[in-house]
Amino acid sequence: MADDNALGGFLRDRRARLDPAAFGIPLARRRTPGLRREEVAQRANVSATWYTWLEQGRGGAASADVLDRIARALMLTEAEREHLFLLGLGRPPETRYRAADSISPRLQGVLDALPYSAAYIKTPMWDIVAWNRAASKVLTDYGALPPERRNILRLMFGAKHVRAKQADWRRITRFVVATFRADVVRAGAVAEVEGLVAELCAMSVEFAALWRENNVQSGYGDHPKRIEHPTAGWIALDYCAFAVDGRPDLQLVVYNPATPEDMAKVKALVEA
Repeated sequence: MADDNALGGFLRDRRARLDPAAFGIPLARRRTPGLRREEVAQRANVSATWYTWLEQGRGGAASADVLDRIARALMLTEAEREHLFLLGLGRPPETRYRAADSISPRLQGVLDALPYSAAYIKTPMWDIVAWNRAASKVLTDYGALPPERRNILRLMFGAKHVRAKQADWRRITRFVVATFRADVVRAGAVAEVEGLVAELCAMSVEFAALWRENNVQSGYGDHPKRIEHPTAGWIALDYCAFAVDGRPDLQLVVYNPATPEDMAKVKALVEA
């Protein structure tokens, strides 16, 4: 249930923080800071009277569409928008997909702090946007690929050398496609993924068959990944995925050597 008093207080506070000059509004004869209620209402395309009632805790429940317009009118951040929905509807907003082609230096630092654990950052489209040295030595040299080829699905179904190094390619690809489908829906990227899916279906009959199965899987499970490295031989890796705080569109995937012997192989590759 919405907390009308908290919702009104949040709206009033964020309205007071806005600079009228930033919107081309004259500052003359303004007694209070921020925008007026009717100015926010106009920006959100809602009734000024109803918006006033909303701030006063007597406007009734707002729809998700209206809250989204108010969030844009108040120029809320993603965290503030989520807070607005939690106050107004008792639930977070639906995920909005946004394409990502870079990460912050701080997040790259997290990757680089894992010297012997292959790690990368991927998008809901399963594009690799960042990786560490261990990933380039153990998994794939992503830096040698053009950006459009740094896609896990394109590599799994379109690169023979990637397919050849998998210990159980068919089992892995079944898991990959089912998890990919879940990630796409969770990120609200169903429309954005249509082109990639069409490309993969045309490229690979195996992918097309798996996609038609409509299987969905969440999580990485407990089975280690075994790959055959061209110089180090077979390497077993335990892997898991983590959400990136503040970036719901990104996921951190980490592969840890499963045994001391595997650690020795990875360390030799990284330090070569």
